[in-house]
Amino acid sequence: MKAWEVVAVLEEFAPRIFQESWDNAGFCIGDPQQEVTGVMLGLDCTPALLDEAIACGANLIITHHPLIFHGLKRIDPTDAIGSLVYRAIRADLAIYSAHTNADKVFDGVSGWMADRLGLTDCEILDPDPKAVGPDGRSVGLGMVGNWSEPVPADQFLERVKAAFGTPCLRTSAPLSRPIRRVAVCGGSGSSLLSAARKAGADAFLCGDLSYHHFFTDQTCWLVDVGHFESEIGIVDRFFTILKEKIPNFAVRKTEQNNNPVYYY
Repeated sequence: MKAWEVVAVLEEFAPRIFQESWDNAGFCIGDPQQEVTGVMLGLDCTPALLDEAIACGANLIITHHPLIFHGLKRIDPTDAIGSLVYRAIRADLAIYSAHTNADKVFDGVSGWMADRLGLTDCEILDPDPKAVGPDGRSVGLGMVGNWSEPVPADQFLERVKAAFGTPCLRTSAPLSRPIRRVAVCGGSGSSLLSAARKAGADAFLCGDLSYHHFFTDQTCWLVDVGHFESEIGIVDRFFTILKEKIPNFAVRKTEQNNNPVYYY
């Protein structure tokens, strides 16, 4: 198959036109016309993932986060990003990412978070009024939904930890009332704090909240579940889509833990 044919399957799910203006989704290395014999999927293109792709014969890497995000002035094999670019080119690997476009579709990153929490009656938290997804549903950032029954505040964090497989959470001052309406945003979601409050969320889950975000009122419980933890499920979504559409093609998920954050 051509690289673009594999990628076209994912872009039916998350059209690249939906990416944010500051993003760099798409091919960052390689020729879309090149023949590919296998795909390696991961959240980030790390040295371990690249080694794994080469070892198993995959010559197309698809990740959520772009390998090249900011402009490169030189390809330096002693630099962290430069070394990956250098090695990928020498190994004739193509590297593609589906980033904010996969964040914004209904069943994308935030949709996965809502599914993990068991939320119902879900809707996009910050919809794009000019965009409609391939499935006819709204497109935008974040998601908000409800639990069928309120969850006592003392059980809420345990449910969140179990849903995202994280040993610890950072939160604002705990609420004393039960939690029923929950907003989520995969990755860095601080820009949606006001939208979560406006949507009537009892709690807002995302990643990368800073110290000052936690100085907040008691209308919405802020929970930082971790950037990796909030997004890793999109890799499974990519895998499922590709296996359903091209079942006889070699598609693999990385066996490496790409999370750069360690907990002790």
